[in-house]
Formats: sequence, structure tokens, C-alpha cells
Amino acid sequence: MQRLRSWSSDVVQLDLSPLPPPPSSSSSSNNTPMTTITGAGFSIDEEESTEARIRRLISENPVIVFSRSSCCMCHVMKKLLATIGVHPTVIELDEHEIASLPTPPAHDGLSSRNPAPAVFIGGTCVGGLESLVALHLSGHLVPKLVEVGALWV
Repeated sequence: MQRLRSWSSDVVQLDLSPLPPPPSSSSSSNNTPMTTITGAGFSIDEEESTEARIRRLISENPVIVFSRSSCCMCHVMKKLLATIGVHPTVIELDEHEIASLPTPPAHDGLSSRNPAPAVFIGGTCVGGLESLVALHLSGHLVPKLVEVGALWV
């Protein structure tokens, strides 16, 4: 039943899929209270859909990276952001949860092939590693991070 698993100080693996309904018993009523799990700075409503949880996490965090377990591109994303001085929230998703990610903007059709890792800054999907690096090289990444309060200059 543990839904939050902390792998290191900067990565939380979060199972976003809904839990199966509890077994019904003859003594329980139909007015079952909603269960909320909290931990590692997250609050999860078990009756919330995976898509709704992802949208809520995106809106609650200035910089959030959704990745796959053991993803080298996510590691590069985290290192780039840490070098700038930003430590994003990193959520590792299972394969079935990755399909629930909002689609990143299409840049030459590349982003639609691999939805994770995906970085969101200020609730807006930046895209994958290539988009993040392009934003940094163009000089727009730091101002964007300052604008959303993820970086103080």
C-alpha cells in the first residue's frame, strides 16, 4: 500500500495509478471517506485519476521532470538544472503512467516519439532533453526559471 518510494534525496518514485477499491464488507457503509496519502512533500488523493494527479503535480511545482526509471537523459537534465542552481522535482513514472503525460510541443516530430523524460517549467511543457538544452543555449532558460521562482539571481 506504500505509494511513495524515496530513492534518493532528489528523486521520488510515485505510483500514480489508482488503487483498487477496498474490499467491501457487510458492516461498511457506502459513504467511504476519501483516502489521502502524504509524504515527501506530496499529497495524493487515491480517487484522483492519473491524468489529474500529473496535472496537479505540474501546477504545484515550478520545475518538474517526469522520467523513466534509470533514464540517462533525465540524469543529464537534472545535472544541467543543478549546474544552473535549480533542483527540480523528479517523478519516475511506470510505462503505463507515461501515456498520461500531457503531450509536449512538437519540434520536427521528435518529441512525440519519446514522451519521457519531460520537463515542465511554470506549468508549461518545455519538452525533452533536446528542448531543454536548446532553451539553455538560446539564453532563455535562466530568465524562465527566474520568472517562475525556481531560481534567484
